[in-house]
Amino acid sequence: MKKITFLLTLFVGLNMLSAQNSDKAKALLEDVYSKVKSYDNIQVDFKYVLNNAEAGINQETRGEVTLEGKKYIGNFFGATQLYDGSKVYTIVPENEEVTIEDKSEDSNALTPDKMLTFYREGHNYEMDILQNVNGRKIQFIKLTPIDTDSEIKNILLGIDAETKHIYKVIETGNNGTTTTITVNTFKTNQPLSKTLFTFDEAKYKNDGYYIVRN
Repeated sequence: MKKITFLLTLFVGLNMLSAQNSDKAKALLEDVYSKVKSYDNIQVDFKYVLNNAEAGINQETRGEVTLEGKKYIGNFFGATQLYDGSKVYTIVPENEEVTIEDKSEDSNALTPDKMLTFYREGHNYEMDILQNVNGRKIQFIKLTPIDTDSEIKNILLGIDAETKHIYKVIETGNNGTTTTITVNTFKTNQPLSKTLFTFDEAKYKNDGYYIVRN
């Protein structure tokens, strides 16, 4: 009887610790979200690494994105993607082509406008390791998809404990692929051109670009 009581007490205690851990992680994520939403605009320069050792894949590149509300413009893998609040424009100079399409409503798609807020839905949270990175305290939170059919195994989200800005995202897929995004610079409330999120179709036509509408 004493053994059963001990096991029950241990089980309840572990559940309570797990709940407290989850609540602490969620509270930190809410702090990050509130900080992001407090800015008029955000400019992020980042490093992107895609790795799958078994498949012999290791790709690395740099990118940048400017966000203002739902609108964004980003440069990544030699292409520019612009969302003006209505349409998504993907500009590929190498092919001299522009693709125009409606924005995907797929909630699982990690588009630039969700880059700093994707964690708010569809995940369970728990606190992970605290790292010292060049004098900065980076608190990692482990996100596990609620959807058991998700192709994502887990995501480690590294947060600067002082600024409450996202520093690193490490996504591990069920297929062994690891995608790592590391933020190099994080600027806020920058002076932006009034036409930054406006697509000038005539300009690209004059430059000989082929316009594709999906």
